[in-house]
Amino acid sequence: MKKPKIIAWLKPECGWSMGVRAIMRKYNLEYDDRDMINNMANYQEMVKKSGQPLSPCVEVNGIMLADVSGDEVEEYLIEKGYVKRKEDSTEVPTNQACQGH
Repeated sequence: MKKPKIIAWLKPECGWSMGVRAIMRKYNLEYDDRDMINNMANYQEMVKKSGQPLSPCVEVNGIMLADVSGDEVEEYLIEKGYVKRKEDSTEVPTNQACQGH
């Protein structure tokens, strides 16, 4: 399987963002982790590319998945044939909100 080019706009400590990172580790996928909290240019790029302000956003080979959970990213990657489903568990939940939300 050819590895996709992945860019992820994530928060450093958000539950949703941690879930996306967990999926990337689960499938050993390389990706560009763009901090959209501590780098305003990354946030602005995410809003421009996704057309909305919510995160996480993950771009897979030029296709934007806006405001997604790790579970949703995993399903997309499987559906498009980038990965084969693994039943391995992740070290953090892949579909959990940030604390306080």
